[in-house]
Amino acid sequence: MGHALIVEDDADSARMMAALVTTEGYSAATAQSLRDARRQLALQPPDLVLLDLRLPDGNGMALLDDHALIGNSEVVLMTGHATLETSIQALRYGAADYLIKPVSARQLQSILSRVMKPSVLQAEVEGLLDELHRSGRFGHMVGQSAPMKLVYEQIARVAGTSVTVFITGESGTGKELVARTVHDLSRRRARPFLAVNCGAISPNLIESEIFGHEKGSFTGAERQHQGFFERAHGGTLFLDEITEMPPALQVKLLRVLETGTFMRVGSTTPIETDVRVVAATNRDPLQAVAQGALREDLMYRLNVFPIELPPLRQRRDDVPLLVSHFLREIGSREGSVKHASPQALARLAEYGWPGNVRELRNVLQRAYVMTAGSEIADKWLPRNHLVEPAAVHGGSTSLEVDIGTPLAAVERQVILATLEHFGHHKERTAAALGVSLKTLYNRLKEYGI
Repeated sequence: MGHALIVEDDADSARMMAALVTTEGYSAATAQSLRDARRQLALQPPDLVLLDLRLPDGNGMALLDDHALIGNSEVVLMTGHATLETSIQALRYGAADYLIKPVSARQLQSILSRVMKPSVLQAEVEGLLDELHRSGRFGHMVGQSAPMKLVYEQIARVAGTSVTVFITGESGTGKELVARTVHDLSRRRARPFLAVNCGAISPNLIESEIFGHEKGSFTGAERQHQGFFERAHGGTLFLDEITEMPPALQVKLLRVLETGTFMRVGSTTPIETDVRVVAATNRDPLQAVAQGALREDLMYRLNVFPIELPPLRQRRDDVPLLVSHFLREIGSREGSVKHASPQALARLAEYGWPGNVRELRNVLQRAYVMTAGSEIADKWLPRNHLVEPAAVHGGSTSLEVDIGTPLAAVERQVILATLEHFGHHKERTAAALGVSLKTLYNRLKEYGI
């Protein structure tokens, strides 16, 4: 049985939370000031500390500075508003989570269900770092280059907290793998991890898919439907290609992040949600805001802890490791192990990889199929994938635009010039432009192409 300390100056609220905690199998103690809290911590070190920020003799954060007292206790902040500042404070002081006051039974039960001592999480991170040194793997990711080690350090720092993570990087760099690793290292690991590609769902259906709908709320709604927020309760919701989400829906997402509640389509009853949101985009967030693809207030609410993934061309040292990993993966699936020749590795390491790790995996899959023996030679690596596009088409790699040209016209010129540059290869064009393939198709449809 665990022990919880509730640091709350409102005696009635403290008693109510103590009663809820005991129903979940914990023993509970209360303190109404920093002084009382320090005394209780000295008497019996708790597994969980529910800490109010505003106390009669100071800010609750002061308790977190006393590492000798707080020891190996998990700390959850209690605040009246889930503001961006609260998220940043929780991260800065190492708090695992925060509760919005007045604290509901459902919120508290969710917190108690995932109590885990910080030392346990730290031991798991150290285990992953040991695995990184042995095999080059960290969670779901592969790579030992300096840029990737920086990414791993950021994941290890943020995974044990509840703050929102915003992953940026070109298409094919592995943003979902980062999100999954964050989830697997978090206290929410026993709950669902759901991934949603906002650019792959019809604009007419995306609100229903994310928030759910009531029976009869629109034509075809023959039964009640639970959206991703309900199905991911207690876990992690990964919103990929967030800049493809319609602006009206971005407003509703912002409200969920601020209040912790949402409503199904066709309902007027708020539903509490306890979901950690991890968002991602292959576009520059500030540029997306300037172009109207992403609300500025939502960007700042999501961008509490940014993680930028490097493109493969900036981590070429990882190419041999990735090649070995993918060939083992393909071999275990196909029943025959193959390896790349030194010449093939050299050519793979020299390529610019506009499609990043995803393109590397696809190239190896094709080369594996074409290779009769056990060694993949460089001749099986498709020529049109392993030379720089400029060399293929021989055209200019720059574009001149007159001052005062409307942004829409500039965007059209850049898209069409890039498409021409890559020989009308749409996947590589989208990767080079940093947009989803769906976005590129939509633009080309607008241009009548």
